[in-house]
Amino acid sequence: MEKEKTFKELYLNHEIEFEAIDDYVYDWGMSDATCTLREYLGLNEEEEDVWISIGEDALRELLDAQH
Repeated sequence: MEKEKTFKELYLNHEIEFEAIDDYVYDWGMSDATCTLREYLGLNEEEEDVWISIGEDALRELLDAQH
């Protein structure tokens, strides 16, 4: 069974818009997932820290630099 792609993988592949992160956060919160939100989204620790301490725009810039 193939693993579902994370938010980060889909975003970096231009398959979804950045704003879809809100749907992923909601889906994680409503799921029985045992992983952390960071793991669910596919973010590394630096990306999570930027998102939490600075905000979504900073996370988007960090991810966009990886394109």
